[in-house]
Amino acid sequence: MADDTQTRTASRQRFRVVVATTVLLSFISFWRAAAIVLNDLGSSAFYASGIAEQAFGKAAPWFILAVMLFANCVRMVYIESCTMFTRGGVYRVVKEAMGGTLGKLAVSALIFDYILTGPISAVSAGHYLTGLLNDSLDYIGIVQDLPPNFSSMVFAILVTLYFWRKNIIGLHESSEKALRIMYVVTALVILVLAWSGVTLLLRGGHLAPWPAVANLHFRDDALGWLKGSSLPSIGVLAALIAFGHSVLAMSGEETLAQVNREIEHPKLKNLKRAGIVIGVYAFLFTAVSSFLAVALIPDADRAHYIDNVISGIAMHVAGPHQLRLVFQAFVVLVGTLMLSGAVNTAIIGSNGVLNRVAEDGVLTDWFRRPHRRYGTTYRLIDMVVLLQLFTIVASRGKVYLLGEAYAFGVVWSFTMMAASVFVLRFKDPRPREWRVPGNFRIGKIEFPAGILLIALVLLSTAVINLFSKKVATVSGVSFTLFLFILFTVSERVTARRRAASTGMDQFNVAVTEQVSCEQVRCRPGNVLVAVRDHNALEQVRFALERVNTDERDVVVMTTRLMQGPDFTEHMAADQFSEYEQLMFSRVVSLAEKTGKPLSLAVVPGTVPEEAIMLTAQRLRSSTVMVGRSFKMPAQEKALRLGMAWEKLPNPRPRITLQVISPSGETASFLPGPHAPSLRPEDVEMLHRVWLELVADPGLHGLHHNQIIAVALRRLAAGLRAQDRESLLAELRRLAGGR
Repeated sequence: MADDTQTRTASRQRFRVVVATTVLLSFISFWRAAAIVLNDLGSSAFYASGIAEQAFGKAAPWFILAVMLFANCVRMVYIESCTMFTRGGVYRVVKEAMGGTLGKLAVSALIFDYILTGPISAVSAGHYLTGLLNDSLDYIGIVQDLPPNFSSMVFAILVTLYFWRKNIIGLHESSEKALRIMYVVTALVILVLAWSGVTLLLRGGHLAPWPAVANLHFRDDALGWLKGSSLPSIGVLAALIAFGHSVLAMSGEETLAQVNREIEHPKLKNLKRAGIVIGVYAFLFTAVSSFLAVALIPDADRAHYIDNVISGIAMHVAGPHQLRLVFQAFVVLVGTLMLSGAVNTAIIGSNGVLNRVAEDGVLTDWFRRPHRRYGTTYRLIDMVVLLQLFTIVASRGKVYLLGEAYAFGVVWSFTMMAASVFVLRFKDPRPREWRVPGNFRIGKIEFPAGILLIALVLLSTAVINLFSKKVATVSGVSFTLFLFILFTVSERVTARRRAASTGMDQFNVAVTEQVSCEQVRCRPGNVLVAVRDHNALEQVRFALERVNTDERDVVVMTTRLMQGPDFTEHMAADQFSEYEQLMFSRVVSLAEKTGKPLSLAVVPGTVPEEAIMLTAQRLRSSTVMVGRSFKMPAQEKALRLGMAWEKLPNPRPRITLQVISPSGETASFLPGPHAPSLRPEDVEMLHRVWLELVADPGLHGLHHNQIIAVALRRLAAGLRAQDRESLLAELRRLAGGR
């Protein structure tokens, strides 16, 4: 038995796995990058000012404004971290600066942030929708109102379950979708600012009270354990408490570090441009709207709109009641769209960061086992959604309660990020492309005073929140410690399992920026086989049986999905995951059985089809083989890969695509332009038409291909003319095989 184990180990050592560290992306502009961040950050505009006002009164807009200005400082810290780590984020930066223990603690707080993002966004959307329904009922004379908290809770549960199902199936989040949402939100912002400005000119308004101690009216639960003490009467401490209740307004900053990898060249310049767009947009939307709420909504109506303040603005601008009701409907539509999107972002983000943690050996691969049908990490998604549903029910639909808890993860993850960037200035003093301003030299040492000041403000806010927010402290600390203990125990279990493994730790792993023939050790014209599930390797078996490896090499690749807003860890040799090892172990077993060599590669990507086609282009493959998906027929799978081929940079290679079923049946396709395969009856019809035409003396030189060219031009013109529908009907009939 020992000899057999040694033989298998030696056999696997012959196979070299190339782990690519460059994600195969379609790079995006700074506008799209800003849109992705604002879809997260901008959602807080719908609830942040209402939560802050409930905590300490009508002076809240000044502190929301302060948070938005301070967010620019926090954003600078993230930009500097992005110059050090293309794939950064809290987990990566804290781990590099302070070690794995604090890295796990930081990611635990970050997960708490993600867990709360979904419920607070969904419940807030429910309040906007319920408010619109109640105002509409009042308008038509029905006095029976829907209970806001209960209705919002039910709506939040339904939205969360909807996106749970979508994420189990596999919902792609794109920059194009984020940009389209921001188009609609931009229209809303312009309308709110313009209409509110006209209203203020016509009838005036009220400026929010100056943020003096006398104007800060803290409710009892907003002081927490400081209630009854004299500390809240001290100016600096009172301002810090109020600032802490407003800090959730900048909750989406972490997303910037995650989207950095996708920003096109010149990366740093476009990253800073995205930061400017985010800052301006957040100021105009979040800060200005909070001032408009105080200026336009009378005190008598404020309680009615405290959980949907932008709806309150819409209902108190100048104009007929019917028009204002339509305006409110537009606000609710946009708000529900954006806030519901934040629910999806929270699920994707938490799933993404937990996957990165699992890849780092902190979570066992049991959590990452793919869904048998859809291939998604359903166990992580289930865990996240169950926690979110529990949070929604526990909050009973109260936005304020969720907001108080929500700020815990936000401020502590930011604090640890800033502290880590400060430490890295000394631990890794190499020059950066860009640094946070405020640096001065003490002898040969450069002291980063700017980063230190930002870190101290964040730390002060985090500490004061511990004492002034009972709900956040109890729930946040409990959850963070629970997750930290889970990570620690799981990491030790994973380490023991990997140490005891005899078959899956023996691969030679090479790390490279991107795959190439030289790195993978394959010849041009090779066969690229894409795999995803270790239980579905029929395409590998097919390739090894049919391909003469003396003439053409076989390369087996898997895509490590880098989805969602949290791209926390780079792909390194020690992060070759246990699941990937298991899958490649089974691939190697098939190779040993047939006695044929192959190469192995792990390629990161955001869309599997694009990653496959980009890899085929870089390896100069002539054939791509994929397994048949349970979710879609071979034609649809080929269509998706064909669309990915269309996105390749020129010159695009000629590739034969083969979709292999479990029974070995093969469907072949040719992506891109190619000569069509004509049915015998179509060839016969073409020839009859040619015979009829060449009977004309002026057409003796006519060829068959010229007839097809005329027919195609006429078809293209017909699709733009009145007979478009009849042509489409005939094409649909042919496409349906009828």
